Amino acid sequence: MAMEQPSAAQSRLAAGAREFRQGMKDCLPTLPGYLSIGLAAGVIQTTAGLSLMEITLFCLLLYAGSAQFMAVGMLVSGSSVAGIVIGAFFVNLRYLLLSAALSPYFRHLTPLRNLFVGALVSDETFGVAISKASDGKAISERWMHGLNLTAYVFWWLANIAGAMLGQWIADPERFGLDFALPAMFISLIVLTILGRNQIRTDVIVAIIAVVVATLSFYFLSGSLAVIAATLIASTAGLAVERWK
Repeated sequence: MAMEQPSAAQSRLAAGAREFRQGMKDCLPTLPGYLSIGLAAGVIQTTAGLSLMEITLFCLLLYAGSAQFMAVGMLVSGSSVAGIVIGAFFVNLRYLLLSAALSPYFRHLTPLRNLFVGALVSDETFGVAISKASDGKAISERWMHGLNLTAYVFWWLANIAGAMLGQWIADPERFGLDFALPAMFISLIVLTILGRNQIRTDVIVAIIAVVVATLSFYFLSGSLAVIAATLIASTAGLAVERWK
């Protein structure tokens, strides 16, 4: 008796499942970073007086390490809810740039499906995706979901583990946990520069970013100074690459 051939729908479903699992696998190298930052975030949030439920909502609804660190600091200092929301908005504006860089690869999707892809993009998953795209490899919707959801769930688990650990740590700054997030971004920048093999251009962009950020601090708030430095330095980097 001849074996039944799988239908086209079954083949597409199987291919999508393989892409999703590959996205999960490609996320694995980033998980140690999520673990270290998530543990630090959980400890700091617990010592600031947040409950496990509040930390969970922070992770699942806000899902932004830098904004979570900032929001907790503002809560402790007695800032208003409106101030915290506005601050988180400006801190997370960089995701407009990250999403814009990935958008050409998902133009075929509907706006709703694009929303699901972009809503969970993080600095780390963006780095994985853009590196794969730069190597000439295709990035699919299912692969991106596997990548993003793995990071999303692991970030929450790391925060919860840190919150439980934080019950025995009264002073997180004593152990340098408040520097965990800057350390992660520094490592991401170094790895990206080494992977691009365009050190001269990257150094030029870095110098411009530092100069613009330093000067902007005299006229703008910290968040706006960072955004200004990002826009001006990235535009200069693009101009240098086109000129070369």
